[in-house]
Amino acid sequence: MFGYYLDLALRSLKRNKVLTALMVLAIGLGIGASMTMLTVLHVMSGDPLPERSGQLYCPQLDPLPLKYQQSAYGPDPRLNFTWPDAMALVAAHRAERQAAMAGGALLIRPAQAGLRPFYVDGRYATTDFFAMFGVPFLRGQGWSAADDAGRTRVVVLSDTLSRKLFGTDDSIGRMVRFGDADLRVIGVSADWQPKPMFYADASAKVFDDADQFFLPLSTALDLKFDTNSNQSSWSSFEGDMKSPVLTWLQVWVQLKDAAQVAAYRQFLIDYSAQQKALGRFERPPTQARLYGLMNWLDRQNLVPADVRLQLWLALGFLLVCMINIVALLLAKFLRRSGEVSVRRALGARRRDIFLQFGIESAVIGLAGGVLGLAIAQLGLWSVRHRPDDYAHLAQMDVSMLIGTFVLAMLASVLAGLLPAWRACRIAPALQLKTL
Repeated sequence: MFGYYLDLALRSLKRNKVLTALMVLAIGLGIGASMTMLTVLHVMSGDPLPERSGQLYCPQLDPLPLKYQQSAYGPDPRLNFTWPDAMALVAAHRAERQAAMAGGALLIRPAQAGLRPFYVDGRYATTDFFAMFGVPFLRGQGWSAADDAGRTRVVVLSDTLSRKLFGTDDSIGRMVRFGDADLRVIGVSADWQPKPMFYADASAKVFDDADQFFLPLSTALDLKFDTNSNQSSWSSFEGDMKSPVLTWLQVWVQLKDAAQVAAYRQFLIDYSAQQKALGRFERPPTQARLYGLMNWLDRQNLVPADVRLQLWLALGFLLVCMINIVALLLAKFLRRSGEVSVRRALGARRRDIFLQFGIESAVIGLAGGVLGLAIAQLGLWSVRHRPDDYAHLAQMDVSMLIGTFVLAMLASVLAGLLPAWRACRIAPALQLKTL
């Protein structure tokens, strides 16, 4: 029966090619515009570490004085940590793993002939960084807690940076000059670039930047390496990066279950109460927060307002297209009232007529989906040429590819419900009199 209705649908669509082309074009334009923006939103709001995100949490303390007035333009100092607070949380070992970190951009002075000095972005971190985030290693390994404490001059290179400096040679044990300091390579990581780069400072281009090196946080501080993290202070700190009034570090912890989450949240409150008793914190201890990875991304508002606006405009355009398709299908189906009446007189039930026209609407949706996919790919190509840091991510994956056809068929079938219902309600006797 399905094959018969499909054949009827194809014959009907071929009889009026102009009207069919208009409906396919309408649904294709609406689907293309909508899927372009849905794909952009999908890649920007995706889970950067699907296998680990449920166990990763970002704590937040409130060391600000009561009289502090937050600027409407500057970053919130509470997004980062002071050195004393970050080191206290790391040293407490209240989580499965914990790490403090900051971003940096350093000048590399290659020893190899033909390579000029160049700047590269990387991360200063404590030892748990690699195990907590699951950074894959190709060779070697990360540093130990003893290296953290001893401010050991070691570094982990990304595979891309290792190949740039040493080609295909094994870089383990080799020396690389960062600024004015020589660091020994102890590991080479696979190119690892979670999207977005959730653990980075708010000033980073979280959809574009990638860390090309990793070195101990204590070593970076000892060598006075510059950091590109936001630095916020509510009092004079005289250039001391260990000042208790300067926030510039990020802290992440790994918690395996709800019990650990509750315990760690209480630990943050207790720590804040202790610091308030010591006179460091002035605000209520309950201001301490603990955010899951995806909640943290939501709080950061990484999706620009213009992207959301463009999505709503695209969906509105799809709605307009659907309204036009309803009108076209209604005119098309009602014009076939004589055909419907003959079929009803020969024994066809209303649901048979409804199913026939529903399949015809679905065929239009399928054709519109093919056209919409082509239009969406063109739209994504144009997005990739924009200067925004997320633009290069505008690629349609399998889920969005399937979603294109599902949305197209759903939109066309919904648009065909009213016309199909009106057509199957036609009184056969009144129409047969005119034949």
